[in-house]
Amino acid sequence: MFRDDDPASMDILQILKEHERDLEKKKLFDERYSDILLIFDLDPQDPAFSADKIVEMASYFVESSDMGKLYLNYPMVEAFYHMKSIPDEEYYHYTASLEELRNHKYKERVTRENRNHSYAKFAATKEECDIVIGQNIKKSWIVAETKQLVDDMMQLLPDSVDILKAQLSNLKEQQLVPVLCTCVFYIVDYNSSLLR
Repeated sequence: MFRDDDPASMDILQILKEHERDLEKKKLFDERYSDILLIFDLDPQDPAFSADKIVEMASYFVESSDMGKLYLNYPMVEAFYHMKSIPDEEYYHYTASLEELRNHKYKERVTRENRNHSYAKFAATKEECDIVIGQNIKKSWIVAETKQLVDDMMQLLPDSVDILKAQLSNLKEQQLVPVLCTCVFYIVDYNSSLLR
């Protein structure tokens, strides 16, 4: 989509349809959708990883009801389960090293450090889910190092590009990625009153 510097000229659903091999799944891309959510892992260990391309994508995919909204998990979606307890005050300090990611050890670590040593029934109640989401929101502000008050308005979430740039800076300078699950931010974007 970004090869010709004009991603708006392309339809993401049609691009996905072209790449889908399963004929039954292909039909899904002909449906109408009110929102498009793009949920990805940062995956800095991937040989094809390009910080510039990720920033370009994060800057473009900002509206779920239009071109789509990108939610990047750091380093991957398993960050949601990376808590020894709910709440877990240590969560604000958890990081994943680039070496750990290259050696495919992060998922094992999450299972080992997860409160149940399993993803099953991790956050079993709405209250626990609210706490996990709340801790990810708080950590996103810590990672982004930006202010919540903008033009006298309190922001619920930092800008996703600010989070990404801070994560990329940590990666470059320290070979570390602060653990953060942002796909849960869709709940805040959709209807923040769903959280207590």
